[in-house]
Amino acid sequence: MRRELGSELARLVSAQVCIHAAMAGMRMATPLLALQQGYSPAAVGALLCLFALTQVFLSLPAGRFADRHGLRLPLALSVGVACAGNALAMLFPVFPMLCLAALCTGGASGAAIIALQRHVGRLAHGPTELKQVFGWLSLGPAVSNFLGPFSAGLMIDSAGFRAAFALMAALPLLSWWWARQTHELPPVAAAPEGVRKPPAWALLHDTGFRRLLLMNWFLSSSWDVHTFVVPLLGHERGLSASAIGTILGAFAVAASGVRVLLPMVAERIREWAVIMTAMVSTSLLFGVYPLLHGAWAMGCCSVLAGFALGSVQPMIMSMLHQITPHDRHGEALGLRLMTINASSAVMPMLFGAAGTVVGVGSVFWVSSLLVGSGSRLAWAMRRGPDAA
Repeated sequence: MRRELGSELARLVSAQVCIHAAMAGMRMATPLLALQQGYSPAAVGALLCLFALTQVFLSLPAGRFADRHGLRLPLALSVGVACAGNALAMLFPVFPMLCLAALCTGGASGAAIIALQRHVGRLAHGPTELKQVFGWLSLGPAVSNFLGPFSAGLMIDSAGFRAAFALMAALPLLSWWWARQTHELPPVAAAPEGVRKPPAWALLHDTGFRRLLLMNWFLSSSWDVHTFVVPLLGHERGLSASAIGTILGAFAVAASGVRVLLPMVAERIREWAVIMTAMVSTSLLFGVYPLLHGAWAMGCCSVLAGFALGSVQPMIMSMLHQITPHDRHGEALGLRLMTINASSAVMPMLFGAAGTVVGVGSVFWVSSLLVGSGSRLAWAMRRGPDAA
């Protein structure tokens, strides 16, 4: 990787970590405060849904805004909204303000990530650099999902919820500090004046983009299945809470570890091959998971699933930037984020209903069949995005 690209990427990854950590910290702290104030689990569940709700509805407008204005303005607005939402929760720590903070930090984090992903994709030259930069950028959420809750928890225990909200309000400012020296890239040539730009949904007319979104949905749903079903399966097997937490932690560590390795081998791998391997592996592992009873066996399966699913996002992002028009990268990223968040909001309810009717293990088997059948989409992409 070019030296100048490496230093720019380090600043942008740090910016992503800070603003996403603010959201992750609030996602941990606000439900704890709501429970302490006597709100029901249903109210807390609704509060948590709000973190994804704004991303569902704002992702496409945020993508279009990034296409028009680049990185700095969308990031500055996202930082301002995140700071304001968290500051209001600090000043007025009541349930309505916690809901407003959830909407603000969720939407701001999603808009900032779209702008950062678009900018990073434009910095890269060629498929190899695309895989490298998105491999490093994909580490950001893993780091921030640890940093945000950990720092918020420390502040809650030592100084209370107001102090934790104050810290979460300050973190987005660090995001701007890291990105302040980033040079805005020249604007991409848009459609000629008088020619109406097609709507974002027109991107779905492209065969390659449709396949990419479907593969992304299959794999992100598999990630949700693992996160949601493993605690239920572990409880059914009589495992302790610490054992279940360790199994999920092993999955997260493996997913992060493979993303560290990907940039080092980016030149020798192909996106479609990595995605197809991940889908076939996930299908096989999910088929085996319900048959395992011991913590060690489930932990080993969790590590392998983490390696498979953790390898996917950089490949998806690389392919997305190669098959969509340069002046519509923001819209494509927004459409992708919208589908992921909509799925994450709806799928746990479906998993819960299915688990009640047909058993927890059956959810893994259904997911195994779905992701396995989707692997043919990756095989088709080897001949190009528009291959039949």
